[in-house]
Amino acid sequence: MVKNGLDDKYIIKGNKKLRYGYTTGSCAAAAAQAAARLLFSGEAMDVVRLTTPGGITLFLEPLDMSLTETSARCAIQKDAGDDPDVTDGILVCADVRMCGREESLRQMEKKSENHKADFENGKIWENEVVRHAQSEEDALKCCAAVSIRGGEGIGTVTLPGLEQPVGAPAINRVPREMILREVRAVCAEYGYAGGLEVTISAPGGRDLAQKTFNPRLGIEGGISILGTTGIVEPMSEQALVVTIEMEMRQKSEKQKYLLVTPGNYGADYLEGNFPFDSEEAVKCSNYVGQTIDLAINMELSGLLFVAHIGKFVKVAGGIMNTHSREADARMEILAACALQAGVDGDCARQILSAVTTDEALRILRQWGNNMQSQSMGTADEAPQNLRETDVCRETLDILVRKIDENLNRRAQGRMKIGAIVFSNVYGELGRTEYAAEILEHLQEQSGLHGFEVVK
Repeated sequence: MVKNGLDDKYIIKGNKKLRYGYTTGSCAAAAAQAAARLLFSGEAMDVVRLTTPGGITLFLEPLDMSLTETSARCAIQKDAGDDPDVTDGILVCADVRMCGREESLRQMEKKSENHKADFENGKIWENEVVRHAQSEEDALKCCAAVSIRGGEGIGTVTLPGLEQPVGAPAINRVPREMILREVRAVCAEYGYAGGLEVTISAPGGRDLAQKTFNPRLGIEGGISILGTTGIVEPMSEQALVVTIEMEMRQKSEKQKYLLVTPGNYGADYLEGNFPFDSEEAVKCSNYVGQTIDLAINMELSGLLFVAHIGKFVKVAGGIMNTHSREADARMEILAACALQAGVDGDCARQILSAVTTDEALRILRQWGNNMQSQSMGTADEAPQNLRETDVCRETLDILVRKIDENLNRRAQGRMKIGAIVFSNVYGELGRTEYAAEILEHLQEQSGLHGFEVVK
């Protein structure tokens, strides 16, 4: 078995030793290099050596190699290490076909590519043939004209706002640079300055893409070829944040105010209580603070979070990454708000012992109902609405004010920001100061004038 160069590369997370992997971009570049070498030499490689943008050298085994007079094919199997990546194990294939230089240049121009920019990005200046050229124009003529296409299982961009233009294959900039660099280096080695067409494919990619963010991003028909360092860090938060950024950037092409939900609870509540489709919302997962930072960087006018209390109670405590491994002070924050609203120590202790926020709200409601019944001197049926008792209403108002303060502190006054907080059991619990105003802007953007927003 080939040692891939990552054998001693690992990270410790959650007391576990996790292996690094390599990206679909590295697979595509290595497959393209191996196919090009097979085409020009007629000999199959046992191992492909690839230096990634991150500086790590990989040694990958080429698979499914085939050769004709004018083309060659090779595949590299993706290894995501210990990252829960749905593309782990997929074959990324490269078909390299000889064609006329002019044909390749036309393909590049047709896809709005600049062959001069591709030349520079491919770092062809490093090749001897270019070093000794008399001019940049001569250098370009000495280099192979390489065009890149997407084949079976590679998605196509259908909406603006992504890294590649509408109609282009979903092969991102850095993987494209890697493919161009590897193929052109082989061409220079063999003195070839004609045209080459490189088709990247991923058998099974169409079905696999349904398990990724691609359908939400407007990438249809397959997976994306991704990666900036060429290496997959296991359980990488950065990869998730990049996906959130892509979705936000895409939506910001036409919208200055964005809806945001942490996950499926928020999306379901949004559809059931507001005149918006859940697809209109960006899913930020646990990355509340980073989503705000991204929105500021994009110069958006406002964000509105629609979030379950189980996530956003943490924001009241200034916790901007709501993952449980980062912090879990849900009950402490709720108990502090309840104490400030007037509950006694026994009620606060019960809240601290609760497992879920809905259970904590039930305890708070029961205490409020008991106090209200005692003050009225009656055992009438207790109020059903959580906000009908003074202590519950005051607790939730304190909680929402703290959420509002921390959201605005992160936003630094550079945009409008708000939140609507809900419970699956008790419905809407509260809205921050600017929530109603941002809702109006969102309705205007979506052409939903006159719709009544359910509370």
